[in-house]
Amino acid sequence: VQLVESGGGSVQAGGSLRLSCAADGYTGYRYCMGWFRQAPGKEREGVARIGSDDIPSYEDSVKGRFNISYDNAKKTLYLQMNGLKPEDTAMYYCAADCSWVEVGANYWGQGTQVTVSS
Repeated sequence: VQLVESGGGSVQAGGSLRLSCAADGYTGYRYCMGWFRQAPGKEREGVARIGSDDIPSYEDSVKGRFNISYDNAKKTLYLQMNGLKPEDTAMYYCAADCSWVEVGANYWGQGTQVTVSS
């Protein structure tokens, strides 16, 4: 299984980015696919998760701004990020077969950097 992220970059506060994660070789039940992030000097945290029922879950600080989705035909996980804030600056990682309650997963991508300037 290889998770390949793309779509990161640098934007000004209030801007938008769409992250993509191609899940090559993944044949699991998709009970949890998610996006996590890690800012410099901080621990990795969960941002958004989605299960095979397509019901999403979001970390409080991104609710109403971020939207997670999965295209089963393309086997690609997305994270649409709107209203970006400087505190959203971090390395973003996608994960497959993740935990719903802690930061953990069987498969991780290599990460894509998101930088938001004020």
